[in-house]
Amino acid sequence: MKLVNLSIAAAAACVLATSAHALKTEDRVLKGNMQVEYTKVPGEVNSIGEMITKGDVYGRLRSNMFWWDWENESSAVQDNNMWGLGGSLIFKSGFFHGFGTTVGFYGTAPMVSSNTIDGSTTNFGKAGKDTYHTRSDGSEGGIGVLAEAYGEYKAGKTDVKVGRQMIESIMLASNDTKMVPNTFTAATVENKDLPDTKVRAGYIMSQKLRDHQTFHSVIAYEKYNENDDSGAHKGLTPSLISAAGEDVNPEMILVTATNKSIPNLKLDAEYIGLNGFFSTAIAEANYQIKLNDAWTLTPGVRYLRQMDDGAGAIGGAALSGVFKGNTTYTGASYGYTNPNSADGSIIMARLVAANGPLVLQAGYSKIADDADIIAPWRGFPTGGYTRSMAQVDWIANTKNWAVKASYDFNKAGLVPGMKVAVDYESMNFDDAKAWKSTFTDRNIFHVDVWQSFKEIPNAEFRLRFATVDAEPAYTSATVQSSVDNNSYNEYRFEMNYLF
Repeated sequence: MKLVNLSIAAAAACVLATSAHALKTEDRVLKGNMQVEYTKVPGEVNSIGEMITKGDVYGRLRSNMFWWDWENESSAVQDNNMWGLGGSLIFKSGFFHGFGTTVGFYGTAPMVSSNTIDGSTTNFGKAGKDTYHTRSDGSEGGIGVLAEAYGEYKAGKTDVKVGRQMIESIMLASNDTKMVPNTFTAATVENKDLPDTKVRAGYIMSQKLRDHQTFHSVIAYEKYNENDDSGAHKGLTPSLISAAGEDVNPEMILVTATNKSIPNLKLDAEYIGLNGFFSTAIAEANYQIKLNDAWTLTPGVRYLRQMDDGAGAIGGAALSGVFKGNTTYTGASYGYTNPNSADGSIIMARLVAANGPLVLQAGYSKIADDADIIAPWRGFPTGGYTRSMAQVDWIANTKNWAVKASYDFNKAGLVPGMKVAVDYESMNFDDAKAWKSTFTDRNIFHVDVWQSFKEIPNAEFRLRFATVDAEPAYTSATVQSSVDNNSYNEYRFEMNYLF
């Protein structure tokens, strides 16, 4: 069955083929990751009144549909479909003596949903849950939220933002691929005075996930109310954090730097710190080599180091929370050498070959056999190297490899407005850790197709397909289930219109 679906998807990719392209309007670019880049924004004005009258409003209508087809259904996983319809209105003011503001309202409403069974309100949605807000009883509700609301000050090559805002880095991201972006309450400052260098610092106070209506802790886990993202650490609950004498709503420090002083070499560094929990440092280098007039080859490496500062004693080494609250843990370690330490690391490498509209990539990542990597901010530690759609591949002692290809048929002059991207990832999880987590070995095949039409200006359509062939879950330390409830096919259809 999986092979049949794989063949169908591959055939669809060839027929519809589209590469990671971007929809362009006179004032915006909708990038392949669905993030909006503003290419025309208000400038300096002569009065406070003109900040409003000479400001601009940017609109976006969007629709997201999801279909889930599980290999085998169970009491925990059920076939389901979802459809969300919504959009956003963003106001950007003019700048008076360097001061300006941005306000963004985002909304979505569930149109169709088959997430329930036997009349209950149990929610069987997965990735599609971001098309609506999940209530504590499992039912769906609409979202209407002021996700962006910040003041801004520009002076020379320095840009300061204070308030609700998007932040894009390796570990933090808006990840605006559904209906409402992931945003943060923060103060950030970015400076470009150093030659070929961009430096940024941020003080982050709270976060609003994509399917949430309120801002909450950046680290505390509580389903529906706090950070319950797929990458959250389920052992870091409000009660356990308070019992350890730590702040349930800690501030996060973010520092990033990018340097391009050496020709063809791009260097990136990132640091995040949560006092009393942990800190993470990342270093990355990518060097482009020109092979001939057509081809370039870019090898890249990224190293991530997570350093425990109390999170391990509170929630343990595993994201599943199996060791939570055990500061003097004894007994089975479920595959973790030190169940009470959050120390961990990842080493990643990739090769990217490009020739005009064609991009080919091979990547590898190896997570150290220490702790799982904590990353609940919609930035993905292995993103750009191995991670495929909707996957968490940074569990301790996991080995991943992936190959990716994209072709821009529009850029090649073959099919106007079209681009196709395909990736395949193989994840090798540590079987000793699988018993007390939801993770098992798996292979993922994923296709993205973008299409825009001259006859429908400012609009873009996107088709996504993934088939996941996963091993059955473990029922004990050494025994796997006889029924595969982990494999599934996923179909997504997205429409965007900018006005």
